Amino acid sequence: MDTGGDETHESASGGIEVKTKFPVARIKRIMQADEDVGKVAQVTPVAVAKALELFMVSLITRSAGEARTRNSKRVLPGHLKAAVMGDEQFDFLNEIVSKVQDAPVAGQKGLGLEGEEEPEGKKKRGRRKKAESPEF
Repeated sequence: MDTGGDETHESASGGIEVKTKFPVARIKRIMQADEDVGKVAQVTPVAVAKALELFMVSLITRSAGEARTRNSKRVLPGHLKAAVMGDEQFDFLNEIVSKVQDAPVAGQKGLGLEGEEEPEGKKKRGRRKKAESPEF
């Protein structure tokens, strides 16, 4: 039984390459922390880890689709909210995402994560170039 590593799977993940795994030992520890849970079969945390992986692939794929339809290069919390609200499979998350701002419509200026407007110009990142010193 394989329980970790940077293995890639494409079969049950809908053709998506998944390079990360949920930690089976931690899942087992969380399950056993509940007083109502007795012994946990060895395969149970593995099945839960796979279910989490498939859930995340589904949610992120739908969120990325929302970002694409809104001409965004980034998946923002609002895209995640739209994905959750648009699929009854994720109804159990409605209460959580109701607190998140809606994603901006395509072509509309968005709001930053804290609710403030994003600055007009792009932020320059990286090192500054040294000013050329006059040659003597």
